[in-house]
Amino acid sequence: MMSDTSEFPAYGGPGWLPRETALKEELGSLWSRCGLDSEWGALESVLLHRPGREMETVAGDPEGTLMLAPPDPVEMQIQHDALAQAYREQGIRVHLVDPPTLPPPNQLFSADLMAMTPEGAVLARPASSIRAGEERWMARALAELGIPILRSVGGRGTFEGADLMWLNPSKALLAQGLRTNAEGAAQVASTLQAMGVEVRRTSLPPGTMHLMGQLRIMDADLAIGWPGRLPTDAVEVLEAAGYQVHFIPDPEEARTGFALNAVTLGPRKILMPAGNPTSQAFFEELGVECIPVEVGELGKAAGSIGCLTGVLMRARVHDG
Repeated sequence: MMSDTSEFPAYGGPGWLPRETALKEELGSLWSRCGLDSEWGALESVLLHRPGREMETVAGDPEGTLMLAPPDPVEMQIQHDALAQAYREQGIRVHLVDPPTLPPPNQLFSADLMAMTPEGAVLARPASSIRAGEERWMARALAELGIPILRSVGGRGTFEGADLMWLNPSKALLAQGLRTNAEGAAQVASTLQAMGVEVRRTSLPPGTMHLMGQLRIMDADLAIGWPGRLPTDAVEVLEAAGYQVHFIPDPEEARTGFALNAVTLGPRKILMPAGNPTSQAFFEELGVECIPVEVGELGKAAGSIGCLTGVLMRARVHDG
């Protein structure tokens, strides 16, 4: 006859050791180091997907695959390799999403497929049917890297990571629009609120894709917006959080050259698409160091450096 189960560790008996650490305290030991609490802290590691044979399927139907024009797959790989090298030259660790089977053609846009928080990743659920399933390979990559997935957006919710930005360690800006619907935004907001983060919401106007495309934060007090596309309430939230909001002087460079689709490497230092002289000069006048990278062929897929880059880790900053 089996004795009282309370005698066994599995039932809470002698030898039972409760797990008393919070998840964020396990990063760097049980889990890999990851996370961020700003858009401008020094960038430490990123996650990219090098475009492969899936790009060969685009030539006959670029619009059906959400692309602006048929890209040259070989040139895309050359430019993507140069982008990865540019990160490495800045001392940033580069990890790759490497699906074991042929992924959908938009898999290269890692920023859309996850959003990082101080405690781990939120897995996205892309809004377009052609992109359905990309999140599987992102989830696999994150798991292999030992990064906790705090939430996978589900139900009929859609959410893409480029619709979330951190204003400071305790406040985030979350956009609803073409790519993130109300249900998806609510799921993400509840996850952040459970961490004690205040979530401010905004709605993007028609004809815009992501919040990332309309706004870049380059320092603790510097934000750059796209005039007419960045919502007024978002500007008010930014200013209330202590940002000076400037607007790009040449919207055409933003539209055709993805000038605003940059990645902040650290305070007032960015990696940006080459070929945008007016925007680069404008950023430099604001004290921003610009490192241009040629990504024109990658831009035919309707995104650029910011969209291509899944941010895994930044140096933490502190309020005040």
